[in-house]
Amino acid sequence: MSRTDWEVVIGLEVHTQLNTQSKIFSGASIAFGAEPNAQACAVDIALPGVLPVLNKGAVERAIRFGLAVGATIAPKSIFARKNYFYPDLPKGYQISQYELPVVVGGQIPLLVPDGKGGTYEKTVNLTRAHLEEDAGKSLHEDFHGMTGIDLNRAGTPLLEIVSEPEMRSSAEAVAYAKALHALVRWIDICDGNMQEGSFRCDANVSVRPRGQAEFGTRREIKNLNSFRFLQQAIDFEVQWQIDLIEDGGKVQQATVLFDPDSGETRAMRSKEDAHDYRYFPDPDLLPLVIDNAWIERVKGELPELPAALSGRFQGEYGLSAYDATTLTASREVAQFYLDTVAAAGTANAKTCANWVMGDLAARLNKAELDITASPLSAAQLAGLVARIADNTISNAIAKKVFDALWNKEGDSADAIIDAQGLKQVTDTGAIEAIIDEVLAANPKSVEEFRAGKEKAFNALVGQCMKASEGKANPAQVNELLKKKLG
Repeated sequence: MSRTDWEVVIGLEVHTQLNTQSKIFSGASIAFGAEPNAQACAVDIALPGVLPVLNKGAVERAIRFGLAVGATIAPKSIFARKNYFYPDLPKGYQISQYELPVVVGGQIPLLVPDGKGGTYEKTVNLTRAHLEEDAGKSLHEDFHGMTGIDLNRAGTPLLEIVSEPEMRSSAEAVAYAKALHALVRWIDICDGNMQEGSFRCDANVSVRPRGQAEFGTRREIKNLNSFRFLQQAIDFEVQWQIDLIEDGGKVQQATVLFDPDSGETRAMRSKEDAHDYRYFPDPDLLPLVIDNAWIERVKGELPELPAALSGRFQGEYGLSAYDATTLTASREVAQFYLDTVAAAGTANAKTCANWVMGDLAARLNKAELDITASPLSAAQLAGLVARIADNTISNAIAKKVFDALWNKEGDSADAIIDAQGLKQVTDTGAIEAIIDEVLAANPKSVEEFRAGKEKAFNALVGQCMKASEGKANPAQVNELLKKKLG
Protein backbone atom coordinates (compact mmCIF):
# COMPACT_ATOMS: atom_id res chain seq x y z
CA MET A 1 0.00 0.00 0.00
CA SER A 2 1.14 3.55 -0.61
CA ARG A 3 1.11 6.26 2.08
CA THR A 4 -2.20 7.66 0.79
CA ASP A 5 -3.92 4.32 1.32
CA TRP A 6 -3.82 4.76 5.09
CA GLU A 7 -6.13 6.70 7.38
CA VAL A 8 -4.83 8.11 10.66
CA VAL A 9 -6.99 7.93 13.78
CA ILE A 10 -6.12 10.16 16.74
CA GLY A 11 -7.75 10.77 20.10
CA LEU A 12 -6.31 13.01 22.80
CA GLU A 13 -6.41 12.77 26.57
CA VAL A 14 -5.48 16.16 28.04
CA HIS A 15 -4.54 16.56 31.68
CA THR A 16 -5.52 20.08 32.70
CA GLN A 17 -4.22 21.25 36.07
CA LEU A 18 -6.95 23.20 37.81
CA ASN A 19 -5.90 26.57 39.22
CA THR A 20 -7.21 26.09 42.75
CA GLN A 21 -5.13 27.27 45.70
CA SER A 22 -4.90 23.82 47.27
CA LYS A 23 -4.94 20.17 46.26
CA ILE A 24 -8.01 18.20 45.33
CA PHE A 25 -8.25 16.18 48.56
CA SER A 26 -6.08 18.15 50.99
CA GLY A 27 -5.25 21.71 52.02
CA ALA A 28 -1.65 21.54 50.77
CA SER A 29 -0.50 24.21 48.32
CA ILE A 30 -0.05 23.53 44.61
CA ALA A 31 2.26 26.52 43.99
CA PHE A 32 4.94 25.70 41.41
CA GLY A 33 8.64 25.73 42.25
CA ALA A 34 8.68 24.73 45.93
CA GLU A 35 11.52 22.65 47.34
CA PRO A 36 11.00 18.91 46.68
CA ASN A 37 8.48 17.31 49.05
CA ALA A 38 7.80 20.62 50.85
CA GLN A 39 4.14 20.56 49.78
CA ALA A 40 3.28 16.92 50.41
CA CYS A 41 1.07 16.63 53.47
CA ALA A 42 -0.13 13.58 55.39
CA VAL A 43 -3.18 13.14 53.13
CA ASP A 44 -1.08 13.37 49.95
CA ILE A 45 1.30 10.63 51.07
CA ALA A 46 -1.46 8.47 52.56
CA LEU A 47 -0.30 8.20 56.15
CA PRO A 48 -2.49 5.85 58.24
CA GLY A 49 -5.69 7.37 59.57
CA VAL A 50 -5.98 10.31 57.16
CA LEU A 51 -9.05 10.90 55.01
CA PRO A 52 -9.47 12.84 51.74
CA VAL A 53 -11.85 15.83 51.58
CA LEU A 54 -12.99 16.99 48.13
CA ASN A 55 -12.03 20.53 47.05
CA LYS A 56 -15.22 22.41 46.10
CA GLY A 57 -13.25 24.79 43.86
CA ALA A 58 -12.07 21.88 41.70
CA VAL A 59 -15.67 20.74 41.21
CA GLU A 60 -16.80 24.24 40.22
CA ARG A 61 -14.05 24.41 37.59
CA ALA A 62 -15.18 21.08 36.17
CA ILE A 63 -18.75 22.40 35.98
CA ARG A 64 -17.48 25.56 34.26
CA PHE A 65 -15.72 23.48 31.64
CA GLY A 66 -18.73 21.24 31.05
CA LEU A 67 -20.97 24.25 30.48
CA ALA A 68 -18.43 25.85 28.14
CA VAL A 69 -18.35 22.80 25.83
CA GLY A 70 -22.10 22.10 25.94
CA ALA A 71 -21.68 18.87 27.90
CA THR A 72 -23.94 17.13 30.38
CA ILE A 73 -23.05 17.75 34.03
CA ALA A 74 -23.66 14.49 35.86
CA PRO A 75 -26.07 14.96 38.80
CA LYS A 76 -24.11 12.23 40.58
CA SER A 77 -20.57 11.06 39.90
CA ILE A 78 -18.30 8.62 41.69
CA PHE A 79 -14.63 8.70 42.68
CA ALA A 80 -12.74 5.44 42.21
CA ARG A 81 -9.36 4.03 43.10
CA LYS A 82 -7.13 3.30 40.12
CA ASN A 83 -4.62 0.78 41.42
CA TYR A 84 -1.05 0.63 40.14
CA PHE A 85 2.38 0.61 41.73
CA TYR A 86 4.91 3.25 40.79
CA PRO A 87 7.54 4.98 42.96
CA ASP A 88 5.92 8.42 42.65
CA LEU A 89 2.44 7.17 43.62
CA PRO A 90 2.61 7.09 47.44
CA LYS A 91 -0.83 5.55 48.03
CA GLY A 92 -0.37 2.68 45.59
CA TYR A 93 -3.50 3.98 43.88
CA GLN A 94 -4.74 7.18 42.25
CA ILE A 95 -8.12 8.67 43.09
CA SER A 96 -9.90 9.27 39.80
CA GLN A 97 -13.32 8.83 38.21
CA TYR A 98 -14.14 5.84 36.04
CA GLU A 99 -17.67 4.70 35.31
CA LEU A 100 -19.48 7.91 36.35
CA PRO A 101 -17.46 11.04 35.40
CA VAL A 102 -18.54 14.57 36.30
CA VAL A 103 -18.70 15.80 32.66
CA VAL A 104 -20.16 13.72 29.81
CA GLY A 105 -19.99 14.67 26.12
CA GLY A 106 -19.40 18.15 24.74
CA GLN A 107 -17.80 19.58 21.60
CA ILE A 108 -14.79 21.67 20.61
CA PRO A 109 -15.16 23.62 17.32
CA LEU A 110 -11.91 24.53 15.57
CA LEU A 111 -10.31 25.88 12.41
CA VAL A 112 -7.63 23.62 10.95
CA PRO A 113 -4.89 24.83 8.55
CA ASP A 114 -5.35 23.04 5.21
CA GLY A 115 -1.68 23.26 4.23
CA LYS A 116 -2.53 25.55 1.31
CA GLY A 117 -2.76 28.83 3.16
CA GLY A 118 -6.41 28.36 4.08
CA THR A 119 -8.39 26.65 6.83
CA TYR A 120 -11.35 24.33 7.22
CA GLU A 121 -13.86 23.91 10.03
CA LYS A 122 -14.04 20.81 12.17
CA THR A 123 -15.82 19.86 15.38
CA VAL A 124 -14.29 17.32 17.75
CA ASN A 125 -16.66 15.55 20.11
CA LEU A 126 -15.63 14.88 23.70
CA THR A 127 -16.21 11.56 25.43
CA ARG A 128 -15.89 12.82 28.99
CA ALA A 129 -13.97 14.97 31.43
CA HIS A 130 -13.27 13.61 34.88
CA LEU A 131 -11.65 14.85 38.07
CA GLU A 132 -8.59 13.12 39.47
CA GLU A 133 -5.45 13.71 41.47
CA ASP A 134 -1.99 13.95 39.95
CA ALA A 135 0.87 11.65 40.91
CA GLY A 136 4.28 12.79 42.13
CA LYS A 137 7.31 13.19 39.90
CA SER A 138 10.34 10.98 39.36
CA LEU A 139 13.58 12.93 38.93
CA HIS A 140 16.39 11.32 36.98
CA GLU A 141 18.69 14.12 35.83
CA ASP A 142 20.32 15.13 39.13
CA PHE A 143 20.83 11.70 40.61
CA HIS A 144 23.66 9.69 39.13
CA GLY A 145 22.44 6.13 38.70
CA MET A 146 19.48 6.78 40.99
CA THR A 147 16.01 8.32 40.85
CA GLY A 148 14.71 11.03 43.16
CA ILE A 149 11.04 11.29 44.11
CA ASP A 150 9.29 14.66 44.53
CA LEU A 151 5.75 14.32 45.89
CA ASN A 152 4.81 18.01 45.66
CA ARG A 153 2.54 17.29 42.66
CA ALA A 154 0.85 14.34 44.39
CA GLY A 155 -2.79 15.32 44.92
CA THR A 156 -2.74 18.28 42.51
CA PRO A 157 -6.25 18.61 40.99
CA LEU A 158 -6.58 17.58 37.36
CA LEU A 159 -9.45 17.58 34.90
CA GLU A 160 -8.71 14.87 32.34
CA ILE A 161 -10.46 15.76 29.08
CA VAL A 162 -10.92 12.82 26.72
CA SER A 163 -11.81 13.30 23.04
CA GLU A 164 -13.44 10.88 20.68
CA PRO A 165 -10.94 9.39 18.16
CA GLU A 166 -12.05 11.83 15.46
CA MET A 167 -8.85 13.58 14.42
CA ARG A 168 -7.28 12.43 11.17
CA SER A 169 -3.94 14.25 11.10
CA SER A 170 -1.38 15.82 13.40
CA ALA A 171 -2.59 19.23 12.15
CA GLU A 172 -6.10 18.48 13.44
CA ALA A 173 -4.71 17.22 16.75
CA VAL A 174 -2.65 20.38 17.23
CA ALA A 175 -5.59 22.63 16.25
CA TYR A 176 -7.76 20.78 18.79
CA ALA A 177 -5.13 21.02 21.54
CA LYS A 178 -4.68 24.75 20.87
CA ALA A 179 -8.43 25.37 20.93
CA LEU A 180 -8.77 23.45 24.19
CA HIS A 181 -5.76 25.26 25.67
CA ALA A 182 -7.29 28.62 24.78
CA LEU A 183 -10.67 27.61 26.23
CA VAL A 184 -9.43 26.44 29.66
CA ARG A 185 -7.49 29.70 30.00
CA TRP A 186 -10.46 31.73 28.74
CA ILE A 187 -12.81 30.34 31.40
CA ASP A 188 -10.03 30.63 34.00
CA ILE A 189 -9.79 27.04 35.20
CA CYS A 190 -6.12 26.50 34.23
CA ASP A 191 -3.12 28.77 33.68
CA GLY A 192 -2.14 26.70 30.61
CA ASN A 193 1.59 26.77 31.45
CA MET A 194 2.86 23.80 29.46
CA GLN A 195 6.46 24.16 30.64
CA GLU A 196 5.31 23.73 34.25
CA GLY A 197 3.10 20.76 33.37
CA SER A 198 -0.26 22.52 33.76
CA PHE A 199 -1.47 21.30 30.35
CA ARG A 200 -0.20 17.90 29.16
CA CYS A 201 -1.38 15.81 26.24
CA ASP A 202 -1.47 12.05 25.74
CA ALA A 203 -2.08 11.11 22.10
CA ASN A 204 -3.67 7.78 21.15
CA VAL A 205 -2.54 7.06 17.59
CA SER A 206 -3.46 4.26 15.20
CA VAL A 207 -3.66 3.71 11.45
CA ARG A 208 -6.01 1.67 9.31
CA PRO A 209 -6.48 1.04 5.59
CA ARG A 210 -8.63 3.80 4.15
CA GLY A 211 -12.28 2.73 4.06
CA GLN A 212 -11.90 0.18 6.87
CA ALA A 213 -14.42 0.70 9.71
CA GLU A 214 -12.48 -1.17 12.39
CA PHE A 215 -9.82 0.78 14.26
CA GLY A 216 -6.19 -0.28 14.12
CA THR A 217 -4.17 -1.07 17.25
CA ARG A 218 -3.34 2.16 19.06
CA ARG A 219 -0.22 3.29 20.84
CA GLU A 220 -0.42 6.05 23.44
CA ILE A 221 2.23 8.79 23.41
CA LYS A 222 2.48 10.14 26.96
CA ASN A 223 3.13 13.59 28.45
CA LEU A 224 3.54 15.86 25.44
CA ASN A 225 4.00 19.38 26.81
CA SER A 226 4.27 21.49 23.66
CA PHE A 227 2.23 21.79 20.48
CA ARG A 228 5.37 21.34 18.39
CA PHE A 229 6.26 18.10 20.16
CA LEU A 230 2.66 16.90 19.78
CA GLN A 231 2.85 17.34 16.01
CA GLN A 232 6.33 15.82 15.70
CA ALA A 233 5.45 12.83 17.89
CA ILE A 234 2.25 12.02 15.98
CA ASP A 235 3.91 12.39 12.57
CA PHE A 236 6.74 10.05 13.58
CA GLU A 237 4.41 7.51 15.19
CA VAL A 238 2.09 7.43 12.17
CA GLN A 239 4.95 6.76 9.77
CA TRP A 240 6.48 4.19 12.13
CA GLN A 241 3.21 2.24 12.34
CA ILE A 242 2.68 2.35 8.57
CA ASP A 243 6.23 1.19 7.88
CA LEU A 244 5.91 -1.64 10.42
CA ILE A 245 2.64 -2.93 8.91
CA GLU A 246 3.86 -2.61 5.31
CA ASP A 247 6.97 -4.61 6.27
CA GLY A 248 4.76 -7.44 7.53
CA GLY A 249 4.81 -6.54 11.23
CA LYS A 250 1.95 -6.00 13.65
CA VAL A 251 1.43 -3.03 15.96
CA GLN A 252 1.30 -4.02 19.62
CA GLN A 253 -0.71 -1.89 22.03
CA ALA A 254 1.77 0.08 24.13
CA THR A 255 2.53 3.29 25.97
CA VAL A 256 5.39 5.21 24.38
CA LEU A 257 7.42 8.34 25.11
CA PHE A 258 8.57 10.98 22.63
CA ASP A 259 12.23 12.00 22.60
CA PRO A 260 12.47 15.61 21.32
CA ASP A 261 16.21 15.24 20.69
CA SER A 262 15.88 12.30 18.32
CA GLY A 263 12.36 13.14 17.13
CA GLU A 264 11.34 9.52 17.75
CA THR A 265 8.96 7.63 20.00
CA ARG A 266 10.14 4.69 22.12
CA ALA A 267 8.22 2.05 24.00
CA MET A 268 7.78 2.63 27.73
CA ARG A 269 5.55 -0.27 28.72
CA SER A 270 2.84 -2.48 27.32
CA LYS A 271 -0.46 -0.63 27.34
CA GLU A 272 -2.78 -1.40 30.22
CA ASP A 273 -6.53 -1.76 29.89
CA ALA A 274 -9.07 -0.69 32.47
CA HIS A 275 -9.23 -4.13 34.09
CA ASP A 276 -5.49 -3.95 34.81
CA TYR A 277 -6.12 -1.07 37.20
CA ARG A 278 -8.76 -2.91 39.26
CA TYR A 279 -10.99 0.16 39.58
CA PHE A 280 -13.42 0.21 42.50
CA PRO A 281 -15.34 3.05 44.23
CA ASP A 282 -13.24 4.85 46.81
CA PRO A 283 -14.73 3.95 50.21
CA ASP A 284 -13.48 7.21 51.77
CA LEU A 285 -15.36 9.53 49.39
CA LEU A 286 -19.12 10.01 49.08
CA PRO A 287 -20.69 10.35 45.62
CA LEU A 288 -20.36 13.87 44.20
CA VAL A 289 -23.87 15.34 43.89
CA ILE A 290 -24.38 18.48 41.77
CA ASP A 291 -27.84 20.08 41.73
CA ASN A 292 -29.32 22.46 39.14
CA ALA A 293 -28.99 25.49 41.41
CA TRP A 294 -25.23 24.98 41.60
CA ILE A 295 -24.98 24.58 37.83
CA GLU A 296 -27.07 27.73 37.21
CA ARG A 297 -24.92 29.76 39.59
CA VAL A 298 -21.73 28.71 37.79
CA LYS A 299 -23.38 29.39 34.41
CA GLY A 300 -24.16 32.93 35.51
CA GLU A 301 -20.45 33.52 36.25
CA LEU A 302 -19.18 32.36 32.85
CA PRO A 303 -17.69 34.97 30.52
CA GLU A 304 -18.79 35.26 26.89
CA LEU A 305 -17.23 32.21 25.26
CA PRO A 306 -14.78 32.30 22.31
CA ALA A 307 -17.21 30.81 19.76
CA ALA A 308 -19.94 33.30 20.69
CA LEU A 309 -17.54 36.24 20.65
CA SER A 310 -16.08 35.12 17.32
CA GLY A 311 -19.60 35.04 15.89
CA ARG A 312 -20.26 38.54 17.25
CA PHE A 313 -17.05 39.84 15.66
CA GLN A 314 -18.18 38.43 12.32
CA GLY A 315 -21.78 39.64 12.62
CA GLU A 316 -21.28 43.09 14.16
CA TYR A 317 -17.81 44.01 12.88
CA GLY A 318 -17.82 42.24 9.51
CA LEU A 319 -14.63 40.29 10.25
CA SER A 320 -13.77 37.07 8.43
CA ALA A 321 -13.98 33.75 10.29
CA TYR A 322 -10.18 33.57 10.27
CA ASP A 323 -9.76 37.07 11.76
CA ALA A 324 -12.45 36.48 14.37
CA THR A 325 -10.91 33.15 15.40
CA THR A 326 -7.44 34.68 15.62
CA LEU A 327 -8.68 37.52 17.82
CA THR A 328 -10.46 35.11 20.16
CA ALA A 329 -7.47 32.79 20.53
CA SER A 330 -6.98 34.23 24.00
CA ARG A 331 -9.20 36.22 26.32
CA GLU A 332 -6.49 38.88 26.73
CA VAL A 333 -6.16 39.48 22.97
CA ALA A 334 -9.93 39.60 22.58
CA GLN A 335 -10.26 42.14 25.38
CA PHE A 336 -7.48 44.33 23.93
CA TYR A 337 -9.26 44.27 20.58
CA LEU A 338 -12.63 45.08 22.15
CA ASP A 339 -11.10 48.00 24.04
CA THR A 340 -9.46 49.28 20.84
CA VAL A 341 -12.71 49.15 18.87
CA ALA A 342 -14.63 50.78 21.73
CA ALA A 343 -12.25 53.76 21.57
CA ALA A 344 -11.82 53.90 17.76
CA GLY A 345 -15.44 53.19 16.79
CA THR A 346 -17.02 50.17 15.12
CA ALA A 347 -16.56 51.75 11.69
CA ASN A 348 -12.83 51.13 12.19
CA ALA A 349 -13.19 47.56 13.50
CA LYS A 350 -11.42 45.95 10.53
CA THR A 351 -8.51 48.40 10.70
CA CYS A 352 -8.21 47.75 14.45
CA ALA A 353 -8.14 44.01 13.74
CA ASN A 354 -5.38 44.44 11.16
CA TRP A 355 -3.20 46.38 13.60
CA VAL A 356 -3.79 44.00 16.54
CA MET A 357 -3.09 40.89 14.45
CA GLY A 358 -0.34 42.50 12.38
CA ASP A 359 2.11 45.12 13.67
CA LEU A 360 1.21 44.75 17.34
CA ALA A 361 1.33 40.94 17.33
CA ALA A 362 4.64 40.94 15.43
CA ARG A 363 6.23 43.44 17.81
CA LEU A 364 4.99 41.57 20.90
CA ASN A 365 6.30 38.31 19.49
CA LYS A 366 9.71 39.82 18.75
CA ALA A 367 9.93 41.28 22.25
CA GLU A 368 8.61 38.00 23.77
CA LEU A 369 5.85 39.92 25.54
CA ASP A 370 2.27 38.96 26.33
CA ILE A 371 -0.35 41.45 25.18
CA THR A 372 -1.07 42.29 28.82
CA ALA A 373 2.48 43.71 28.98
CA SER A 374 2.19 45.70 25.75
CA PRO A 375 3.95 49.11 25.93
CA LEU A 376 1.17 50.34 23.66
CA SER A 377 -2.31 50.56 25.20
CA ALA A 378 -5.60 49.86 23.42
CA ALA A 379 -6.50 53.57 23.75
CA GLN A 380 -3.20 54.61 22.11
CA LEU A 381 -3.71 52.18 19.24
CA ALA A 382 -7.28 53.44 18.80
CA GLY A 383 -5.94 57.01 18.58
CA LEU A 384 -3.57 55.91 15.84
CA VAL A 385 -6.36 54.18 13.91
CA ALA A 386 -8.54 57.29 14.19
CA ARG A 387 -5.82 59.45 12.59
CA ILE A 388 -5.53 56.98 9.70
CA ALA A 389 -9.30 56.99 9.24
CA ASP A 390 -9.57 60.78 9.03
CA ASN A 391 -6.57 61.02 6.65
CA THR A 392 -4.42 62.93 9.14
CA ILE A 393 -1.67 60.39 8.42
CA SER A 394 -1.05 57.73 5.79
CA ASN A 395 -0.50 54.05 6.52
CA ALA A 396 3.23 54.52 5.95
CA ILE A 397 3.42 57.38 8.44
CA ALA A 398 1.23 55.39 10.83
CA LYS A 399 4.01 52.82 11.15
CA LYS A 400 6.38 55.60 12.25
CA VAL A 401 3.83 56.78 14.81
CA PHE A 402 3.37 53.17 16.00
CA ASP A 403 7.13 52.86 16.53
CA ALA A 404 7.18 56.12 18.49
CA LEU A 405 4.29 55.00 20.69
CA TRP A 406 5.98 51.63 21.29
CA ASN A 407 9.20 53.41 22.30
CA LYS A 408 7.25 55.81 24.54
CA GLU A 409 8.22 58.91 22.57
CA GLY A 410 4.79 60.39 23.24
CA ASP A 411 1.62 59.54 25.12
CA SER A 412 -0.71 59.68 22.10
CA ALA A 413 -0.69 59.51 18.32
CA ASP A 414 -1.77 63.16 18.17
CA ALA A 415 1.14 64.29 20.37
CA ILE A 416 3.65 62.41 18.22
CA ILE A 417 2.16 63.66 14.94
CA ASP A 418 2.34 67.25 16.17
CA ALA A 419 5.79 66.96 17.75
CA GLN A 420 7.37 65.30 14.72
CA GLY A 421 5.44 67.21 12.04
CA LEU A 422 3.96 64.03 10.54
CA LYS A 423 0.56 65.38 9.48
CA GLN A 424 -0.38 64.24 6.01
CA VAL A 425 -0.27 66.79 3.20
CA THR A 426 -3.70 66.95 1.55
CA ASP A 427 -3.44 70.41 -0.01
CA THR A 428 -3.87 69.90 -3.76
CA GLY A 429 -1.67 72.84 -4.68
CA ALA A 430 1.20 71.65 -2.48
CA ILE A 431 1.00 68.13 -3.91
CA GLU A 432 0.88 69.44 -7.48
CA ALA A 433 4.01 71.50 -6.84
CA ILE A 434 5.84 68.37 -5.62
CA ILE A 435 4.64 66.41 -8.68
CA ASP A 436 5.83 69.14 -11.05
CA GLU A 437 9.30 69.06 -9.48
CA VAL A 438 9.46 65.24 -9.74
CA LEU A 439 8.33 65.21 -13.39
CA ALA A 440 10.91 67.84 -14.30
CA ALA A 441 13.65 65.87 -12.57
CA ASN A 442 12.66 62.49 -14.08
CA PRO A 443 12.03 62.97 -17.85
CA LYS A 444 13.18 59.43 -18.59
CA SER A 445 10.50 57.90 -16.35
CA VAL A 446 7.90 60.14 -17.95
CA GLU A 447 8.92 58.90 -21.41
CA GLU A 448 8.86 55.26 -20.28
CA PHE A 449 5.37 55.65 -18.82
CA ARG A 450 4.07 57.21 -22.02
CA ALA A 451 5.67 54.32 -23.90
CA GLY A 452 3.44 51.95 -21.90
CA LYS A 453 5.69 50.93 -19.00
CA GLU A 454 3.46 50.85 -15.91
CA LYS A 455 6.45 50.39 -13.59
CA ALA A 456 7.59 53.90 -14.53
CA PHE A 457 4.38 55.32 -13.01
CA ASN A 458 5.04 53.49 -9.73
CA ALA A 459 8.58 54.86 -9.74
CA LEU A 460 7.26 58.41 -10.14
CA VAL A 461 4.78 57.89 -7.29
CA GLY A 462 7.66 56.71 -5.14
CA GLN A 463 9.68 59.81 -6.01
CA CYS A 464 6.73 62.04 -5.10
CA MET A 465 6.27 60.33 -1.75
CA LYS A 466 10.01 60.61 -1.09
CA ALA A 467 9.99 64.31 -1.97
CA SER A 468 7.12 64.86 0.48
CA GLU A 469 8.95 62.83 3.18
CA GLY A 470 6.06 60.39 3.07
CA LYS A 471 3.53 63.02 4.11
CA ALA A 472 1.62 63.45 0.84
CA ASN A 473 -1.73 61.65 0.63
CA PRO A 474 -0.94 58.61 -1.57
CA ALA A 475 -4.40 58.53 -3.17
CA GLN A 476 -4.15 62.20 -4.14
CA VAL A 477 -0.62 61.70 -5.48
CA ASN A 478 -1.86 58.88 -7.72
CA GLU A 479 -4.87 60.84 -8.95
CA LEU A 480 -3.03 64.09 -9.66
CA LEU A 481 -0.03 62.35 -11.21
CA LYS A 482 -2.31 60.53 -13.66
CA LYS A 483 -3.90 63.83 -14.65
CA LYS A 484 -0.50 65.45 -15.17
CA LEU A 485 0.70 62.56 -17.34
CA GLY A 486 -2.65 62.13 -19.06
